[in-house]
Amino acid sequence: MIQSEPMMSNPTEIEFLHEIGSRMAAADPLHAVLGRVVTFVSSLVQCDSCFVYVLNQDNELVLRASKNPHPDVVDRLKIPIGQGITGWVAKHRSPVAVARHAFEDARFRVFNELPEDRYEAFLSVPVLSRGKLVGVINLQHLQPHEHSLREIQLISTIGFLVGAEIEMARLEVENTELSERLQSRKVIDRAKGILQRELGITEEEAYLTIQRQSRDRRKTKKEIAEAIILGDELRRGKANG
Repeated sequence: MIQSEPMMSNPTEIEFLHEIGSRMAAADPLHAVLGRVVTFVSSLVQCDSCFVYVLNQDNELVLRASKNPHPDVVDRLKIPIGQGITGWVAKHRSPVAVARHAFEDARFRVFNELPEDRYEAFLSVPVLSRGKLVGVINLQHLQPHEHSLREIQLISTIGFLVGAEIEMARLEVENTELSERLQSRKVIDRAKGILQRELGITEEEAYLTIQRQSRDRRKTKKEIAEAIILGDELRRGKANG
């Protein structure tokens, strides 16, 4: 049963929330923002695990930050909306608190990559920005834990406060990635033109050549393309010299 307690009775909690609010305009990179969220949440509510999932363009929740080291799954693990407790919270935009045997909850879904799946207690709250879902914050405990109303309200408040900052940082990442893809495409197109001219092959054959070299040399297609362009520039330089 959720215990009703006065909200914000601890001055430290006020200080944490004030710091979050004051840094919303800092324009930090996404992972820096999320790392700060994990630190805030883990300090305010003593937990054994803390995850932050962020909604991507494909309407999936991607694990972006973790209290415990998970380099193999951070930025890779994805949860569809509606699946598992996390997906349920995202779909309904409502917190879920399970005091014990969280892995037996009908909404629970196991991810073999995460040992936290066998933890006892689970608190999951949505992260929103102007009513739009941005992500989900999860707290997990090794032992049974009754989440008080204050704890739930506190983490939910953090979700409201950081929602806009996370959304801005996420959009910045997407814009950067789009810019990088466009730049890579320009470089690859230029390299294809060089191969077509030098080898007398079609555009498709030129692309397949770059793709094959990328695979064989374990380099990105952009790196292979840059090498082709550099080689062409060096040859032209010698010819002109």
